[in-house]
Amino acid sequence: MSNYVIITDSSCDLAPETLKEWSVESINLTFHLDGSSQEYINSDMPSGVFYQRMREGSVFKTAAANMEDFCQVFEQKLQEGVDILYLGFSSGLSNTVCAGQMAATELMEKYPERRITVIDTLCASAGQGMVVYLAVQKKQSGASMEEVAAYVNGLLPNLCHWFTVDDLVYLKRGGRVSAATALLGGILNIKPILHVDDEGHLISMSKVRGRRQSIQALAQKYVETALNPEEGFYFICHGDCIDDAKALENCLFEKYGAKATMIVDVGPVIGSHSGPGTLALFFLGKNR
Repeated sequence: MSNYVIITDSSCDLAPETLKEWSVESINLTFHLDGSSQEYINSDMPSGVFYQRMREGSVFKTAAANMEDFCQVFEQKLQEGVDILYLGFSSGLSNTVCAGQMAATELMEKYPERRITVIDTLCASAGQGMVVYLAVQKKQSGASMEEVAAYVNGLLPNLCHWFTVDDLVYLKRGGRVSAATALLGGILNIKPILHVDDEGHLISMSKVRGRRQSIQALAQKYVETALNPEEGFYFICHGDCIDDAKALENCLFEKYGAKATMIVDVGPVIGSHSGPGTLALFFLGKNR
């Protein structure tokens, strides 16, 4: 069995210490305050500070990792005689995985004895984090890189992303909703229910009135479509709204008796586009 490492990127929203514990490397995506050239990575700014600045009116922009970022991390591993399995941010939302693929193509010419497998997870945030979690478990069971890659590719059509946001203005800035929709949603307290589709794109599926109903709508998606709801395997992530994350977890605990496998913060790179109050649920379902 080959010696290999799993690499992901920081859009997975898993804490650096968690990735280190799992022996997973990460490529850092960056963000910056609009109008400033100073770049940050997720770990540079605590989530609470980041979201408070957004609430106060700060606007943040993000940048995908570039080919040079990938080459630097990838080549170090190749020089150590290690193969690479890269699990990347959805191509439907970012060019990051494309940069990873270009780096892999270039480096495999330079290191023909080594292998780099790039997988477009078609996932985002803790959905991507769930892919990494499951890949690590598979690797720890003794699976080869080829076996882990096949396992991951088999999971992707069933990895469900359901989420809501508290304020549509952040999706409007990213072109996900129109200005009129954002304005009307604010006036009427409309909360969208969104998901990531089979091609990794962000899609609005429905709308409800009020935060409580949006939390219940997320829980209902799990009830309706989870492959094994009684097992209680699900991740929750939140944009500085831990009480709402706990409320969502309690909805599912009351029905199935299972706590979330992980509850994590939506990091600044993803949060720049979704805003404070983002709440998301990830699980394996009958389909996306």
